[in-house]
Amino acid sequence: MPDLRYSISHTTRSPRGEEKNGIDYHFITQAAFRKGIHAERWAEWAEVHGNYYGTSAEFIDRALGEGCDVLLDIDVQGMEQILKRYPDSVTIFIMPPSLAVLRQRLQDRGTDSAASISERLDNAAEEIKRRKRYRHIVVNDRLEEAVEKLTAIVAAGRTGRFNTAGANLDRNK
Repeated sequence: MPDLRYSISHTTRSPRGEEKNGIDYHFITQAAFRKGIHAERWAEWAEVHGNYYGTSAEFIDRALGEGCDVLLDIDVQGMEQILKRYPDSVTIFIMPPSLAVLRQRLQDRGTDSAASISERLDNAAEEIKRRKRYRHIVVNDRLEEAVEKLTAIVAAGRTGRFNTAGANLDRNK
């Protein structure tokens, strides 16, 4: 989808493993991030796990102005902020098949402490409780199928038809 732009979030956390600045995240200082808050630079932002994360409003506005759609990877509170600023947004909750599977994925990643994984699981459980605030829910149990559903939702959103290609099948899970 050449006219779909992926928004790379800004964060104050340190890079993990092989993460690269400008590819995985834009890594910035807490002072720079707080300055961005006061300058209303962020379309959405939150403090999560002791670090700031945010989406550049300038990036979104520029992409939309160029006729492109924007894909964001954000949490529930970020989604709620985005809807205030961009009320026509199509929201999709990507959900793990279970918290046990999510725990295993986090452990396999090998970048988080046991305490961090426990905190992430607690946060995930709370976010899963809020999944029905989204227009669509995609369970990420089989990657190929999840990608197909996500692609169908994006395509349907572009045409204004949300019941095509199975795009809305997971709505009430």
